[in-house]
Amino acid sequence: MSMPTSKSERYARWMVPLGIVIFALVAIYFTTTFKKMPPILKRGIQPSDFPQLICGFIIFLTALMVWLDPIKLQERADKSTFGTFLALFTFCLLVQIDLFIALGAFAAGLSILWGERRWHLIALVGLAMPTIIFFLFDLVFRIRFPRGLLTNWWYG
Repeated sequence: MSMPTSKSERYARWMVPLGIVIFALVAIYFTTTFKKMPPILKRGIQPSDFPQLICGFIIFLTALMVWLDPIKLQERADKSTFGTFLALFTFCLLVQIDLFIALGAFAAGLSILWGERRWHLIALVGLAMPTIIFFLFDLVFRIRFPRGLLTNWWYG
């Protein structure tokens, strides 16, 4: 493991993992607001268990990354980096309308932002990915999502 030489390299080495951990902790906090199933109706895991498991795994992998393969600053953030943060912010706003509209718009927007120009693939990512996620969790895991425009249509 090489030691960072400049002040900005030392700063960047810790800021990205710190941002990832803060994001995961905020996500874990939001999962604590999910409704709990009464024990008599509980047939599987609680709705908050799976996202908390994933966030805990993200924190674990981030700690491993810091320890085994620290970030080396090779270039400054460009406009796609800031565009990605803007897409995340837009995702947070669209979630207020519907989670799956937000997922589709985020996936399609990120594909365009990162250089994908084939519209059939962008449409596939923007439409198929949220649809698969919805039906996987709704029909297989029997986890109901928060109400929104599309979920109200499906749940009735």
